[in-house]
Amino acid sequence: MKNLLLIFAFSLAILSCGTGNKAIDNSSTDTTESDTIRIANDSLEYEIMIIEPGFDSWLISQPKPGHYGQSFLESKNRLFVSEYNSRVLQPQNYSRNLYTEQINYDTAVDYGYEVNYLLYNYFVYLQQKYNQKFIGGRN
Repeated sequence: MKNLLLIFAFSLAILSCGTGNKAIDNSSTDTTESDTIRIANDSLEYEIMIIEPGFDSWLISQPKPGHYGQSFLESKNRLFVSEYNSRVLQPQNYSRNLYTEQINYDTAVDYGYEVNYLLYNYFVYLQQKYNQKFIGGRN
């Protein structure tokens, strides 16, 4: 069974943990956003879950699906996944809170546009939010 990107979900779950220092105001309307994006394809046996506070609202401000071609996204994701996995293997140099588990991204599998789009944007978000620089990333 290919559990491609399942480990990615666990990594993002760890990243989403925070101190929770916000006060709760019960008199206002609920403005909590859903910060979990799930994509699954049972025929390919993969799942990607992005659980990151603020990612969903940040994604709205990014170029819309269709802006980038799938080959561009796949190319960037190969670079980003390689860099991310390299950092997972260097806990002495990179935070275990950001780089918890390796991502199993098989370049021979066609994950489709939506998965590549979300994965690419997650890496852009990770770089911007946590001030990380990846090879080939936006600066």
